[in-house]
Amino acid sequence: MFSGVTAFAGVLLLLTTVAVSPAQVQKKSAVPSGKEVALHGANLAENGHCTEALPLLKKAIHQTLERDLKKRVGLDGIHCAMTHDVPYESLDFLDVLGRDFPNDPEVLYAATHAYSDLSIHASHELMREAPFSYQVHELNAEALESQGKWDEAAAEYRKILEINPLVPGIHARLGRTLLSKTPLTSDIITDVKRNFEQELEIDPNNASAEYVLGDLAKNENDTSAAIRHFSRATKLDTGFSDAYLALGMALVSEKRFAEAIPPLENYETLAPDSPTGHFQLALAYAGAGRKADANREAALQRQTAESLEQVKRKVQEGLMQQQSTGQGTQPPEQPK
Repeated sequence: MFSGVTAFAGVLLLLTTVAVSPAQVQKKSAVPSGKEVALHGANLAENGHCTEALPLLKKAIHQTLERDLKKRVGLDGIHCAMTHDVPYESLDFLDVLGRDFPNDPEVLYAATHAYSDLSIHASHELMREAPFSYQVHELNAEALESQGKWDEAAAEYRKILEINPLVPGIHARLGRTLLSKTPLTSDIITDVKRNFEQELEIDPNNASAEYVLGDLAKNENDTSAAIRHFSRATKLDTGFSDAYLALGMALVSEKRFAEAIPPLENYETLAPDSPTGHFQLALAYAGAGRKADANREAALQRQTAESLEQVKRKVQEGLMQQQSTGQGTQPPEQPK
């Protein structure tokens, strides 16, 4: 009898196990893992089902995933957003990929096209929604500038000033456009200066306008005015490296060596690899009687100049190698 009860208990236990286990398994599998969501979304996207894929990809991109899978999710998300008329949904994917894959060529390539398409989309929206706004003229002017059509661009900026002469930034843009023309006549220079001065009347905190006025004054050998404008530019924008350098160089040219040291030291902090900065600081230190500091900066100037030459040689060697293999491309901008 005991053995019969034992057998019955065993059967009952087996039936209980059989009855419970499927439910437990089903309950556990009801919530897919982050990896499952990511893979499902990616597969949907890559098989032409972007509408169903996007919600899954948007969720998955913020979950902890293997690097390759996260990159795949992000690129699929960008593709789906840009090709299914929801371009702004690509921004979340671009943000994550830009943070986690900052130097990945595939990510950078996708981002280049996405941001370009977003720009075109926004410009079309602007032209449709506000065709007579000054912003449309500004957009046209920027496009004309990119084509080197300086007179046409200037005309667009002048139209903006006719609509609203107090729009910040437009006098400065007009001034820069005029500076791009060749040859630069005295009348053009006068017009440029007037526009940057008017810009400062509208926006007294425009460091760039101060810098350009300083540069114009320097070219006219008005060093005192140049120093005044460059100094204001550094106060308005404490990260304006070129303004620090220009101020230091102007002070060195006036043999005001002690005054030149602080701005040149600031420039060196912002641009430690600049041979020009080290050279100018060496001059300032020497003029102020700080021989050891001058020698140190002279040595740094030689080192940074040699490093720059090495970079240039590597760029040239790379270009020659590309050309020899029939893969020549437009040469990149030379280091400054």
